[in-house]
Amino acid sequence: MANRLAHETSPYLLQHADNPVDWWPWSAEAFEEARRRQVPVLLSVGYSSCHWCHVMAHESFEDQATADYLNEHFLSVKVDREERPDVDAVYMEAVQAATGQGGWPMTVFLTPDAEPFYFGTYFPPAPRHGMPSFRQVLEGVNQAWSDRREEVAEVAGKIVRDLAGREISYGAGTAPGEQEQAQALLGLTREYDPQRGGFGGAPKFPPSMVIEFLLRHHARTGAEGALQMAQDTCERMARGGIYDQLGGGFARYSVDRDWIVPHFEKMLYDNALLCRVYAHLWRATGSELARRVALETADFMVRELRTAEGGFASALDADSDDGTGKHVEGAYYVWTPQQLTEVLGAEDAELAAHYFGVTAEGTFEQGSSVLQLPQHEGVFDAEKITSVKERLLDARARRPAPGRDDKVVAAWNGLAIAALAETGAYFDRPDLVDAALAAGDLLVRLHLDDQARLARTSKDGHVGANAGVLEDYADVAEGFLALASVTGEGVWLEFAGFLLDHVLVRFTDAESGALYDTAADAERLIRRPQDPTDNAAPSGWSAAAGALLSYAAHTGSEPHRSAAERALGVVKALGPRVPRFIGWGLAAAEALLDGPREVAVVGPSADDPGTRELHRTALLGSAPGAVVACGTPGGDAFPLLADRVLVEGKPTAYVCRGFVCDLPVTDAAALREKLTP
Repeated sequence: MANRLAHETSPYLLQHADNPVDWWPWSAEAFEEARRRQVPVLLSVGYSSCHWCHVMAHESFEDQATADYLNEHFLSVKVDREERPDVDAVYMEAVQAATGQGGWPMTVFLTPDAEPFYFGTYFPPAPRHGMPSFRQVLEGVNQAWSDRREEVAEVAGKIVRDLAGREISYGAGTAPGEQEQAQALLGLTREYDPQRGGFGGAPKFPPSMVIEFLLRHHARTGAEGALQMAQDTCERMARGGIYDQLGGGFARYSVDRDWIVPHFEKMLYDNALLCRVYAHLWRATGSELARRVALETADFMVRELRTAEGGFASALDADSDDGTGKHVEGAYYVWTPQQLTEVLGAEDAELAAHYFGVTAEGTFEQGSSVLQLPQHEGVFDAEKITSVKERLLDARARRPAPGRDDKVVAAWNGLAIAALAETGAYFDRPDLVDAALAAGDLLVRLHLDDQARLARTSKDGHVGANAGVLEDYADVAEGFLALASVTGEGVWLEFAGFLLDHVLVRFTDAESGALYDTAADAERLIRRPQDPTDNAAPSGWSAAAGALLSYAAHTGSEPHRSAAERALGVVKALGPRVPRFIGWGLAAAEALLDGPREVAVVGPSADDPGTRELHRTALLGSAPGAVVACGTPGGDAFPLLADRVLVEGKPTAYVCRGFVCDLPVTDAAALREKLTP
């Protein structure tokens, strides 16, 4: 029988629609039914590109006997953490508090009042490695519920009270200054891996938000160590197996310290953030490698993640068919020497094996290798290497492709819009700017209602039922602000303003200025989630601080600037202590310390070559967080263009900083100087 997931928009939930488990989506009706039946709730949380989620589904949720037991004694609720990050966050906090660790699949048992009382992650079908089997867990929970229900209710109540007591110590609500930023840099230097780039040990995650901070800090202060860490980390990642040497784009993380073997899924948010970071690294250094990686990653997003409606899909799976009908992690991406020979012939296969570090023993499983780009002595024939890459890419395209999670998540599309708009502008690729505009149009048309409230997801042109959370409002505003700067179309600034007004009214604590991940009028969970730390993507808190600051620079709005400054108080508290986990917040603080600068470019028309040159120079300025408005004199699309006139009839740029304006300039070199801290 099909269960209740058949009409959901989440590909992850749809993967479970034919399970014999009688799944419910997260809803008030599910908990009402649990109350009526007086049974506990099994909450199972995962996401579509999660390897162990698939394993547990296959072993337990597709098993008829397990399903029969679940259906009789429990009410089962399935949640896609990417659709409901709020539900995921509050129960993950409980799992981590109880067990000291977390991860997915997340398995939590709740009372019909949604209070958690027993936790875990993956449970095997038979006991192993000291883990009980899933069936043993179900029987134990069922017995406790039947025989000791008062005790279960007491435990659940205590857990909820403990969670309620974990409010963030928010600090003074004032933004970090020079001292805190310098302490954060020192903390990063201590955790830096000088041999391999990156921070900490294995598994190693691409530190895109920390690199953004390092680039901005270097731009503002000239700190060479900050630039060195950013440059070396970007080079090591780009040469490692975490980067797809044939098709562009980054995998989620590296299982080792050397960036060799990735966890193969490719996420939209990683690629958007890294595309932007490499573009900014090129802006700072002119590095050819940074330019190539930024463009290849942008092209990967457009080629492999773009949906028919113009948005960007969430992820590509790690696993795919290895050609024998078996789903294997990395099968699509790895090569043996024999496979190289089959595609390229003996001579070119030898060259490719040397160039990409493919060995007879293999760097991955069963003698296969992940392609890398090791440092080599000597020079390779560029045409020959291009030919080898093209032939391998063609051959790879004939392999069974990894599955794609087609849902469009508003926040991650906001990050992709910002990356594609800027990359397109820097490298004269109007097609990338067009792709960013199309995604922006989709969000406005489908995800925004007539009160500018944002839906978190859509799929196949149908909007999902889940309300946007803080990161959606903040990241989409960030994307729209980048579009405004790049295109000179003021409507994007206006839309960003609508979204940020919601942040001020519905997500901000009026007294402290602290931010919550869910709106004041959102569904009430056992607690209101609130996490300022940047993990896989910027926290809603950090992203909101950055977007509020940019919007204030564009408009002169005092409430938006004050809100940004108060929100950055958490960076003052956390930056010196845990800089690796608040990189985006530190980057926003750099923008505040620099002003941020406001650049207005006016010219007789957008197509005028002189105007275009000044506009491009403004976009390429390295001052942290600078905002750019471009248009004709007297245009009302941007507040920054008010009263700006042409000097001697020529295209002219105006730069203001910290409420003070410099004299206008008509020369690109003079403008460049004003935008270099």
